[in-house]
Amino acid sequence: MTNPLLSRSPLPYELPQFAEIQASHYGEAVDRGLAEHLAEIRAIVENPEPASFKNTALALEQAGRLLERATASFFTLVSADASDAIQELERELSPRLSAHQDEIFLSRALFDRFAAIDTTDCDPESARLVEEYLKEFRQSGIQLDLPGQERLKAVNAELSRLGTEFGQQVKEAMKSAALILDNEDELAGLPADDVASAAEAARAAGHDGKFLLTLIQPTNQPAMAALKSRGVRRRLFEASVSRGSDGGNLDVLELARSTAALRAEKAALLGFANYAELVVEQQTAPHFAAVQTMLGRLAPAAVRNADAEAAELAEIAGHPLEAWDWAFYSARVRREKYAVDEQAIRPYFELDRVLRDGVFHAATSLYGITFHERDDLSGYHPDVRVWEVRNEDGSGLGLFLGDYYTRETKRGGAWMNSLVEQSALLGTKAVVINNLNISKPPAGEPTLLTLDELRTAFHEFGHALHGLLSSVTYPRFSGTSVPRDFVEYPSQVNEMWIMWPEVMANYARHHVTGEHLPQDVVDRLNASVQWGEGFATTEYLGAALLDLAWHVLDGTDIPEDVVAFEAKSLAAAGVAHALIPPRYRTGYFQHIFAGAGYAAGYYSYIWSEVLDAETVDWFSENGGMTRANGEKFRQELLSRGNSRDPLESFRALRRRDARLEPLLKRRGLG
Repeated sequence: MTNPLLSRSPLPYELPQFAEIQASHYGEAVDRGLAEHLAEIRAIVENPEPASFKNTALALEQAGRLLERATASFFTLVSADASDAIQELERELSPRLSAHQDEIFLSRALFDRFAAIDTTDCDPESARLVEEYLKEFRQSGIQLDLPGQERLKAVNAELSRLGTEFGQQVKEAMKSAALILDNEDELAGLPADDVASAAEAARAAGHDGKFLLTLIQPTNQPAMAALKSRGVRRRLFEASVSRGSDGGNLDVLELARSTAALRAEKAALLGFANYAELVVEQQTAPHFAAVQTMLGRLAPAAVRNADAEAAELAEIAGHPLEAWDWAFYSARVRREKYAVDEQAIRPYFELDRVLRDGVFHAATSLYGITFHERDDLSGYHPDVRVWEVRNEDGSGLGLFLGDYYTRETKRGGAWMNSLVEQSALLGTKAVVINNLNISKPPAGEPTLLTLDELRTAFHEFGHALHGLLSSVTYPRFSGTSVPRDFVEYPSQVNEMWIMWPEVMANYARHHVTGEHLPQDVVDRLNASVQWGEGFATTEYLGAALLDLAWHVLDGTDIPEDVVAFEAKSLAAAGVAHALIPPRYRTGYFQHIFAGAGYAAGYYSYIWSEVLDAETVDWFSENGGMTRANGEKFRQELLSRGNSRDPLESFRALRRRDARLEPLLKRRGLG
C-alpha cells in the first residue's frame, strides 16, 4: 500500500487520510521527511548566491513539509489515541526529532546566512521572521564552542527521552489508579448518568458488574463533589495524589529529578542562572523577576480567601475538614448559600446543544463564521467529529475536529492542536482539534456536562479559534505559535461567553423538555461566581510555584526526597495549605515534565489572565457580543498569531498596557 503521508492529502483542507494510514507509515514518513528536510537545508547552505530573504528565510519556511505533515498526524495520535505500536515509535522518534532540531539550529553555516540577510526592504512580518529565526539560533546554543554544542545535543536527546517516558508512565499511572467499587451503594450522591458511566467504564475495563471511577489529570476529581461516602472520597483523593509517586513501577519521581538536573545543566551551558530564566527570556514577561513579583503579590490574598472558605466549610461539615471533604462541602455551600446545585443543572448542559447553540453560536455572533458537520470526513478514531468552518461570505476557513470522550489510549486533560496550520505562503488553511476527557455515557444516553466541563469546552475552543482565524503569511507565525505566556489568553477570553445572556439562553436548555435554564438559577450562578476562588487560586498557584521551584535549581541542589521538596517549596512560597494540594503534584505534572511545553511556564495561565480580564472589560465597555467587536478582536489579535509582537496586538486592541487590577477584582483578591 502506498504511504498516504508521503504526499499532500487529497481530502478537503488536506485533512490526513487517517482511514488509510497504518502505524508503520509514520516511521517511514518521518525517516523520509528527516532526510528530505536536511537535503533542503543543505541546498540553502550551499547556495553560492549571497544570502537573501528569498533564498534563505523563505526557503527554510518552505522546507520540511513532509516532516511537518508526518509529525503533526503522529503526535496527534500520541496524545489522543496511542496504541502500543504508536508508543513504541514515540520512544524511538522523539530523540531523533530532538537531534534533528539541534542539527538545524546549531548549524553555523545556516546561522551565518540568516545573520547576513538585509531586511531593509522587507515588510514587517518578513523582517520579524528573520529576527525570530536569529533569536532561536541564539537560544539554541549557536554561540557555544564545539564541545559545548556536543554536550547540549546529548542533554537535549536525553531530555526528549525522559519526557516521552514520563508522559507514557503518567498515562498508565492514571489508568491504573482508577478506583474500582464493588456495589452501587458506594456511589451514593453521584447522578444516575455518572453511575451508568462508571458501570460502563468498569465493563469496558473487564470488571463487569462493578463500577470504575476513572481519574482526570488534575488533583481534584469531579466525583468528590458528589460522593456522600467520606471513605470513598478519601480513597479517590489518595489514588489521585499518589499517582506516579507510590514507589511502584510507574513511579516517575526519578524521571523528574533527572529532568530537572539536565534542564539546569542546559541553562548553565546557555549562560543562564537557571532554567526558569532561560524560559522566561522567550516569553512576553519582561524578566523572571516580574513573574515572581506577580505570583508573590497574588499568593497571600489567595491563601487568606482560602482560609475563610475553609472556616465556612468546617462549620457546615460539623467535623474537622480534610482535603477530600473540600469539594463535597463546597458544593453544599453553593446549594445552601447560593441555591446552586451543580448536579441538578447538568441536564441543561447537553454536549451537542452546548456545541451547536453555545460554542459555535457565540463564534458565529462574533466572527460571522458558521459550522457544518461533515459526516463524509473522518478522524483518527470513531469518536472524532469533523466540522467545516466557513466565513460569512461562504468561503472555506478550515476544519474543526472535536474529540470529547475519555479512553484508555488518550492522555488526561484537555488540549487543542493543529493538523494543518494556516499559511498564505503554503496556501494552507487551518485544521484544528479540540480534545476533552468527558466520561462516555452508555449508548443512547445524553452526554451531560458539569460546569467545569462546560468551561473547558469554551476554553479549548478559544484555542481553536486562534488557529482557525489565523491570517499570516509564514507557517512559523500561525495561530497559537505565540509565546507560552500569551497562548492561553484568547482561550480564556472565550470563556466569557459561557454566561453571556444571549449565549446561555440559546444553549442552556433541558435535554428532555427543552425548557430554558430558569433565570433565577442563572442569577444565582452569577452571584456565586467568586465562591471557591480562594481554593482555585491557591490550588493553581501551588502548581505554578512548584513548577518554578523545580526550575530555579542550579543542578547541585536536586532533591533526594521529592515529597519533602514539594512541601518545603510550597511553604517557602507561602501557598502550603493542608487542605489544598497543588493542582498538579510532581508525580503527575505532565505539563512540565512530559516535554518542555509548560516547563517553568505554568505561570502563563495567570499571566495570560491579566490580559484576559482586561479584554473582558473591553468587550463589556464597547457593547459586548457584537460583530464589530468580534471583527476588531479577530483582526487585531486572533488573526495575527506571532506575526508581530503579541503585546503589540494587545495594545492595538486595548490602546494601553495591561493592568493587574481587573484580574484582582475578578478573583476577589483586590
